Amino acid sequence: MNIWQQSKPPFLILAPMEGVTDVAFREVIAHAGRPDLFFTEFTNVSSYASEKGRENALERLQISPTDSPIIAQIWGNNPEHYSIIARDLENLGFSGIDLNFGCPDKHVNKAGGGAAMIKTPDLAIKCYREVKTSTDLPVSIKTRLGWSDLTEYHTWLPTLLEEHPTALTIHLRTRKEMSKVPAHYELIPNIITLRSQISPDTKLIINGDIADRAHALALHREYPEIDGFMIGRGVFANPYCFTDHAPTRNELMELLKLHLDLYEKYRFHSYEPLKHFYKIYINNFPGAAELRARLMETHSIAEAREILADYH
Repeated sequence: MNIWQQSKPPFLILAPMEGVTDVAFREVIAHAGRPDLFFTEFTNVSSYASEKGRENALERLQISPTDSPIIAQIWGNNPEHYSIIARDLENLGFSGIDLNFGCPDKHVNKAGGGAAMIKTPDLAIKCYREVKTSTDLPVSIKTRLGWSDLTEYHTWLPTLLEEHPTALTIHLRTRKEMSKVPAHYELIPNIITLRSQISPDTKLIINGDIADRAHALALHREYPEIDGFMIGRGVFANPYCFTDHAPTRNELMELLKLHLDLYEKYRFHSYEPLKHFYKIYINNFPGAAELRARLMETHSIAEAREILADYH
C-alpha cells in the first residue's frame, strides 16, 4: 500500500505554499500539531535538471525527521526534466510525487508551468506520464477548476482523471479568480460524480478557504465522499489549525522562538523571508503591532531574539 492508500479519510494536509512551507516551518507546524501529510514547496524540474540550479532545488527538497510522510511537489513544462527529478525523489526520502498544475503565480505561468498547464492539456498529460514511468512512487496532481472560465472543469478534470492519478487535489477556484472570490463549494457534488464515474480509486482532496480541523470535519460530514482536506491560509490565522487547541499568547511566542532556532539550524541564506512569518505569531493582543514593527526593523535572528527577550 502506498501512502495515499494508507491515509484514512478524512485526512488533513498542509498546503504547499511558496515562500512559506519550507523545512523549518513544517517542523514548527509538526510541533504545534501536525497534519496527516506534508507537501514541500514546489520545486522547478528544470532547475533540478541543471547543474547550476541543482543546489537551490535540493535546498527546497530538504526534509526533517518530523516531516514523514511527505510528498515532493514539482512543477515545470519539460517532460524530460520531470523524468530526471522523478527518478531521484524516492532516494531523497519522499513518499510520493505531486505535480503542480494549479499555481497562479504570473512568473510561473509565463514559464508555462503551474496553472498554465490547464491551457496545454496534452503537455500536462505528457509530463504526468513521464513521471509515472520514471518512479515507483505514487503520483498525484494538484490543480484548479480552470484557467479563466469556471466551466473549464467539465473538460479539464476528466482529462486528469482519465490518467487515474493516485490522488487529485482541487483548489476550488480558477486561476483568474486567484483567492479573490469564495471557493466554489457548490461544485463539490459535481466533482465527486466525475471522480466516481471516471476514476473511483483516485483519492479526492479539496482546497480553498478551509480554516481548520473542525471546518474540515464539518465538510466531511456534508460530503463524506471527499477523502482529504488541504489547509493553506488557515495556518496563518492559527498554526495549531490541525488540532482543536486554541493557543495562548505565550504558546505562540514560544513557537516563534522555535521557528527562529530552526531557521538558523537549516542555514537559510537570507534573514528577510523570515519576517513574513512574524504576523502569524504576533497578532491580536495589546502591543502586538508595536512588537511586530520592531521585529520588522531587525536584520538578523540575533537582533530578533534580543527584542523578544525584552518582551514580557
